[in-house]
Amino acid sequence: MFFYLTVYKIAFHNLKNFYFLPVKLFTMKKLFVLSLFVSSFSFGQNFSGFTGNSAAIQSKAEETFLKQQESERYKNHLKNLTKEPHIATSKANERVRDYMADVMRKAGFQVEIFPYDIYLPVMPGTASAELVEPIRLPLNNKEYIHKEDPFSNAADLYQGYNAYTGTGDVTAEVVYANFGRKEDFEKLKALGVSVKGKIVLARYGGNFRGYKAKYAEENGAAGLIIFTDPGDSGYAKGLVYPEGPYYDESSIQRGSLLTIDWTGDPLTPFEPALPLDGKKKITRLKPEEVKGMLTIPVLPLPYGAVKEIIGRMKGQAVPSGWQGGLPYTYRIEGGSELKVRVNVAQKREIQRVYNVVGTLVGSENPDQWIIAGAHYDAWAFGATDPNSGTAMLLALSESLGKLSQAGYKPKRTIKIAHWDAEEQGVIGSTEWVEQFRDELNAKGVAYFNADGAVTGRDFGAASSPSLKGLAINTTKSISFPDSSKSVYDVWLGRRTTPEPPLGNLGGGSDHIAFYTHVGIPSWGGGTGGHSIYHSNFDTFAYYERFCDPTFKMGPLVEQVFGMMALRLANADVIPYDISRYGTDLHTHFEGLQKLTKAYDKSASPFSFDALIKAADDLKKVSEACEAALKTANEKNKKSINQELIALERQWIDKEGMQYGSWYRSLYASPDPYSGYASWMLPAFQYEASIRETANLKKWEQKYLDAIARLKVKVETITKLAK
Repeated sequence: MFFYLTVYKIAFHNLKNFYFLPVKLFTMKKLFVLSLFVSSFSFGQNFSGFTGNSAAIQSKAEETFLKQQESERYKNHLKNLTKEPHIATSKANERVRDYMADVMRKAGFQVEIFPYDIYLPVMPGTASAELVEPIRLPLNNKEYIHKEDPFSNAADLYQGYNAYTGTGDVTAEVVYANFGRKEDFEKLKALGVSVKGKIVLARYGGNFRGYKAKYAEENGAAGLIIFTDPGDSGYAKGLVYPEGPYYDESSIQRGSLLTIDWTGDPLTPFEPALPLDGKKKITRLKPEEVKGMLTIPVLPLPYGAVKEIIGRMKGQAVPSGWQGGLPYTYRIEGGSELKVRVNVAQKREIQRVYNVVGTLVGSENPDQWIIAGAHYDAWAFGATDPNSGTAMLLALSESLGKLSQAGYKPKRTIKIAHWDAEEQGVIGSTEWVEQFRDELNAKGVAYFNADGAVTGRDFGAASSPSLKGLAINTTKSISFPDSSKSVYDVWLGRRTTPEPPLGNLGGGSDHIAFYTHVGIPSWGGGTGGHSIYHSNFDTFAYYERFCDPTFKMGPLVEQVFGMMALRLANADVIPYDISRYGTDLHTHFEGLQKLTKAYDKSASPFSFDALIKAADDLKKVSEACEAALKTANEKNKKSINQELIALERQWIDKEGMQYGSWYRSLYASPDPYSGYASWMLPAFQYEASIRETANLKKWEQKYLDAIARLKVKVETITKLAK
C-alpha cells in the first residue's frame, strides 16, 4: 500500500490459524467446499434489486459460485506470485504481469495490458547512514538472513530505501520529531528547537511517511531518518520475527515519499501517462515544474540501527506521548557531540509500467461495469501486501469463468484489474482511470479494492454510502470458516450496535481515482491479521506461519467479493443503499458543527442547520425511492439504472478541493495532512483544519447544490419506478 493502510486495513494486522494438511487433499477440498455451500445457504439470501424469477436464478447462480472456491488454488496463486521480489519496473514484476494475464485468459476473460510511461525513481539507488561522532559506526539498513525463512537469503533483495527521496550526502546533529506530524514540528518550534540544518529522526505512524519528509524539508532539515519503533510494532507487542510476527531489530518499512497536489504520475496530472512511443501524445510537465518533489535525502532504518543514535542523545527529555519503546529516555536533541551521516542517491526518469485488466462481458448490459482490483507490484516479495489480494482476485476470475461456463454469465460486465506502481504513488490505477474517465463516468457501477485483502481472520471493510447495504446483506449470506456463524455475525462480534463497523474510505490505495476523482461508488474489505509491512520479510513463509496457515481465508474473501459483484451484475435494479446518503450526511454535518464551533467564536457563528435539514430531506425522499424500487416498473428499469449510476457523480465538483483540484469529490477525500484518514465532506474539513470561516458560506452553497442535484435524481428514479 502506498499510504500505510487505508481505513479498512488499519485493524487488519493481528491473527493466525492452523495449517491445512495436504493429506487426502481432494477429499478435504470437497468437504471444505461442501461445508461452505451448505452453511452459507442455511443463513438464507437477502436479495435486493431482484424481481420475479430473477431472484431464483440468482440463488442458483450463487449456489454454483460457492462450489468453486478452493484453498489450495488460492495458496498456489500466492506462492507463484511471491516467488521473487518484484518492485515496479523490474523484470520480475513483468513475470508476475504475464502470470496474471495467463491465468485470466485461461479462465475465459478477455485480457488487455495497458502500458504507461511514468516519471519514477530508479530503484533502489543507494542509501546508507552512519554515526560519525562520537564514534564511527555504520548503521545496518538491510534485514537479517533467518534460517527459518529461506526467502530472506534471496540475492535480489534490496537495502532499505524510500521512493522519491531527494539526493544528498549530509552530516549533521540530530533532532527527534516524534511521528513527524505537522503538530510535532509545531511543538518543536514552541519548545524553541530548530531543525534547520539538522537530521530529523521520526518514527513511523501518525501520518503518511511522505508528510514526515515534507514537513522536515519545509522546516529546513538537512535530512530525515524514519524508523519503526519497537513500541509500535516490535518486541513491545510480542515475539519478533522469525519467532513471532512482529518487526525484529532488522525489519525495515520501505515506501514512497511522493506528496504532490494530485494522485498519479507526477508529470501528467488529469491526463494518462500514455507511452512516449504511442500514437496519442500527452503533454508532460517538466520535472522542475512539479511542486512538492523532495530535495533532502531520506531513508528508513530498523530500530536495531536507530538505537545507536537514540542511546547517545543528550538533550532534554521528550514531551508526554513522544517516548518510544527502545530502552532509553527519548530526547529531543542529540547535542553537538553526536553527529550522523545520511548518504542517499536516487535518480528519477520516465519508466514503463503495466496494468493488466481482464473483462467478462455482460450478457445484457455490457456497458455497465463492476470493477474489482488490486495492485501487484511490491517492495519485495509482497505476500501480505499486496499479493494476498492479487491471489484472491485470480482465484475469483477462475470461479467466475467456471460460473459462466455453467450457464450463469453475468448480465453486467465484470472487470478484474491488477494495477502497477501503486507503491510509488497509487499510479497505475490512476492513469487507467484518467485514460477511461469518460467511459467510467457513463458506465462505472462500482469499484471494489482488494489491496492486501487476506492477511488474517479479522473481517473488516470501508465503503461509500451506496454500497454499505450490499456489503452488510452479502456477508449475512456467507459462512465464516471453522464456525457456525455468518461473516456478518463474526464481523459484528459482541457489539450491541445495529451494524458492524463499516468505515469510510480514506487514502492510500487504488480506490482513490475511482471514488474521489470520478465519483464511482467504492468499497474495500477483507480479512486482516499480522503483517510485517513493506519489509523484506513479507514472504510466503511469513504468511504461512503467521497470517493464515489454513489458506481458508482467501476463499472466504473471494466469496464476499464475488457475491457482491454478482449481485450488482445481475440485479434487475442496481441495489444501491440510497437512503444511506442522508443518514451519513446527517452524521458528518453534526460532527462538522462541533468541529467548527470549537474555533468559530464570532458573534454569529456558522451553522450547519440548513445542511442537516437538506440531509434529512434527502433521506426521506430516498426512503420513498427505495420503497418504490421494490416494485419497479419493468419497462423503465433501463432508465432507472442509468439514473442510479449517476447518483454518486452528483458529488463531483470540477473546481476540486482547496488543497488540490484533482480531488473533485465534495463527499470524500484523503486527508491531505496525514494521507491516511478519510475526510468526509472535505471542503469543510479543510476550512476547519486552517480554522477559517470566511469561505464556509461558499462551501455551504456548493454542498446544498450537490444535495439538491442528488435529491432531484432520487425523485426522478421514484417517478420512473411507479
